[in-house]
Amino acid sequence: MIRPYRVVVAKPGLDGHDRGAKVIARALRDAGFEVVYTGLHQTPAQVAHTVVEEDADALGLSLLSGAHLTLVPKVLDELRHAGRDDVLVLVGGIIPEADIPALKEQGIAEVFTPGAPLPTVGKWLEEALDRREAHDAV
Repeated sequence: MIRPYRVVVAKPGLDGHDRGAKVIARALRDAGFEVVYTGLHQTPAQVAHTVVEEDADALGLSLLSGAHLTLVPKVLDELRHAGRDDVLVLVGGIIPEADIPALKEQGIAEVFTPGAPLPTVGKWLEEALDRREAHDAV
């Protein structure tokens, strides 16, 4: 890891299941990331505000409710309005395979579905942020 990266893990919407988000937050913390977990029931505006306040490098959205095609674009819009469309955004949770291309077209860097090994998520995020950091340094 080029430097310690700050990651916000957020639960947008009304989904009340946060075990997966907490597991990911802990795994990323244990892998050397600085992690901020927003808690449940965050609005897209609250998520973007946290990203700005925490000066995050990445945002992980945990979605289990089926509202990903509604909530993700709203979060991305809020990030753009806040001037933070540079944040690397990944999504995890119950995401149908058929919806993944639509999320990536909107700007989601990666989608992780149930069963993704925790070390794989951390390694992918570290490598993606290191590549961006090295590119920005040029």
